[in-house]
Amino acid sequence: QVQLVVSGGGLVQPGGSLRISCAASGIIFRIDDMGWYRQAPGKQRELVASLTSSGTTNYYDSVKGRFTISRDKTKKMVYLQMNSLKPEDTAVYYCNADILTITKTKNYWGQGTQVTVSS
Repeated sequence: QVQLVVSGGGLVQPGGSLRISCAASGIIFRIDDMGWYRQAPGKQRELVASLTSSGTTNYYDSVKGRFTISRDKTKKMVYLQMNSLKPEDTAVYYCNADILTITKTKNYWGQGTQVTVSS
């Protein structure tokens, strides 16, 4: 059973930093594209940052220059470093990955972690 477990959310003041992590576990042959999404109350889920297996990154315009996505292939983890946080970054953040298991590649979601930016 493949799982993505997210950790590291919390409350932070505007201008502060936070790093959230996502760990993949289970029978995994390969992890392809990984990404972070977020969903604020009353809004649709949106892609914040993505990272391909070859290292290409893509960021939502409003987080460019402030957020950094990275991965540790040996630990099967992906991270999102968030700097200069703004109240509008408040949302539940979700990890997403395309994972090759025994039979095929499937898309998986981790549970959300709340990030609240407030003074």
